[in-house]
Amino acid sequence: MSDERVLQTINLGKRYGKRWAVSDLHLEVRRGEVFGFLGPNGAGKSTTIRMVLSLVKPTSGEVMLFGKPLRTHRDEVLARVGGLVESADFYTYLSARRNLEIVGVLRGGWTKQQIDDVLELVGLTHRADDRVKTYSHGMKQRLGIAQALLGSPEFIVLDEPTTGLDPQGIKEVRQLIKQLSAEKSITIFLSSHLLSEIEQTATSMAIINRGRLVVQGKVHDLLDGGSSLVKIEAVPSEKALALICEFPGIERVDFNGHTIDVRMPASAVAALNEKLVLAGIHVQALVPKRSLEEYFLSITEGASEID
Repeated sequence: MSDERVLQTINLGKRYGKRWAVSDLHLEVRRGEVFGFLGPNGAGKSTTIRMVLSLVKPTSGEVMLFGKPLRTHRDEVLARVGGLVESADFYTYLSARRNLEIVGVLRGGWTKQQIDDVLELVGLTHRADDRVKTYSHGMKQRLGIAQALLGSPEFIVLDEPTTGLDPQGIKEVRQLIKQLSAEKSITIFLSSHLLSEIEQTATSMAIINRGRLVVQGKVHDLLDGGSSLVKIEAVPSEKALALICEFPGIERVDFNGHTIDVRMPASAVAALNEKLVLAGIHVQALVPKRSLEEYFLSITEGASEID
């Protein structure tokens, strides 16, 4: 993965009246990342995305794309960017192909091969000439992503691309995002309220709350820190339970007669496993799990909606 910063925001802020929807925001997205963008309702995610795509003018700060200020190089840098903000709009009485042709004209031109390529990429080749009004919601979302991909962008911004989709539709969009990153080397900025989707898809992420950055980093690194829930199966279980209860840093222990659920610092899991083994206990399973949902709630607890 390259160290090049595709997107950087510097002291970015947007004020509506006396209220700051986004304030002093610093983000960095590097080439090749699938970057998850999270926050409670009203945290300022959509406002940030609109500033990045030049749909809203910042009150303060700067958006940098490919190392250049968006303010002074708007046309140049946005030519390398695609975006889907919440849900795409279509001429529903026209076919998917015709809709893409219209978007292609607005983006400076198109070829039949380019249209065919994006339709194949999102899995709509077989329905390309059907009217969009006959499409399911999931198909419309995939067509929206196809629009974002016209012009072969290096960076695409997807704002809630799985909104309103059923589980199968969510799975299809998730697989498409992974494919775009792995096979097409496209850097992706993904905003979603579905924490499980970010956890399964993103390589890096940022969480904002009340318009300000709370945390940013690699998903794996962020979830490895702090407190974890560890599920332990060990024999003899009573002896394991007694040892676990005496282990330093244990926050909570629950025993159901078979599995021991332990809340403890993630950094101490390996040491606990070693102690159990040295005590002659047969550890059949030890599974630490700190979900993104747990992490998200732990650092945004008490957040209030500001929209």
